[in-house]
Amino acid sequence: MKLHCPMPELDFDIITLGHGSGGLLTNKLLDSGVFHLFDNEYLQQRHDGAVLKLEGETAFTTDSFVISPIFFPDSNIGELAVNGTVNDLAMCGAIPQYLSLSFIIEEGLKMTEFWEILIGIKSAAEEANVQIVTGDTKVVEKGKGDKIFINTSGVGKIHKRAQISTHNVKAGDKIIVSDGIATHGVAIMSVREGLEFETAVKSDTRGLNHMVTELLDEFGEDIHVLKDPTRGGVATVLNEIARDRNLGIEISQKQLPIQNEVSALCEILGLDPLYVANEGIFIAVVDVQISEEVVTKLQRMDYGTNASIIGEVTESHPRQVVLTSSIGGKRIVNMLVGEQLPRIC
Repeated sequence: MKLHCPMPELDFDIITLGHGSGGLLTNKLLDSGVFHLFDNEYLQQRHDGAVLKLEGETAFTTDSFVISPIFFPDSNIGELAVNGTVNDLAMCGAIPQYLSLSFIIEEGLKMTEFWEILIGIKSAAEEANVQIVTGDTKVVEKGKGDKIFINTSGVGKIHKRAQISTHNVKAGDKIIVSDGIATHGVAIMSVREGLEFETAVKSDTRGLNHMVTELLDEFGEDIHVLKDPTRGGVATVLNEIARDRNLGIEISQKQLPIQNEVSALCEILGLDPLYVANEGIFIAVVDVQISEEVVTKLQRMDYGTNASIIGEVTESHPRQVVLTSSIGGKRIVNMLVGEQLPRIC
């Protein structure tokens, strides 16, 4: 759900160094934006940190977002920052509760752009049901940044049935991908390269915590691992699992869900979709006994329509991922070497 909040009238059109001084301009910026949009009991204490109420086992994560461009089809860096941190917590088997939010802004950023980013943050936070409870704002000189960088940290309580660990992975487990792959990276690259299709490829950035919670409610400890294949894509995540457990992984090209437009753009750009970044899907390694039920449940969810079993864990070829192509050949899928798509998240 995209929010539409009118921007307040301000005395300035762009971010200046004065907005990072900690003085009057900083207070005006925060009052008219952050404190106004993200109002809650923790944030309004306006301390240097937040005093939180936590119960039980807790997950904590942090991430930084330096994406270029900061606006892309149907989303922006603000929405991405919230979703990325929420998803990191969800992959731990946690229910996200609180986020911190810190900006490093380049002098000259338009206030209209900053407002749009704040709206993206608010929209994503409300959809994920998390609260922004503390943060920071810094401004750097023109040329010392790239419009805006965002750091977010997140805290959440571990789901009572979650036992997420690569140590639980065993031969015979099935590997499930929750939706179409490579969409985010291709959406970013299509904007950079000025490529257009009749149907625009949109980033898949979204919060996955509600989907994960539903799966854990029903299947609990039979879900062995959850991973979101961001930088490095699906191939890198599967290689990490294979190496951590000293087991092999076999996947089928025919079973990989990928939009036609995404596949076509990958060919144009010379990209292997297995290595392209994603921001709205996850990989689940689950017990074979529940694999079909998990896929059926995902396919009934808004963001899981194209969920598919793409492979399984095997004792053969330990520490390697092997793909069976659509014509029956086999090849080793290595971990990504270097940076295929810079500044993608």
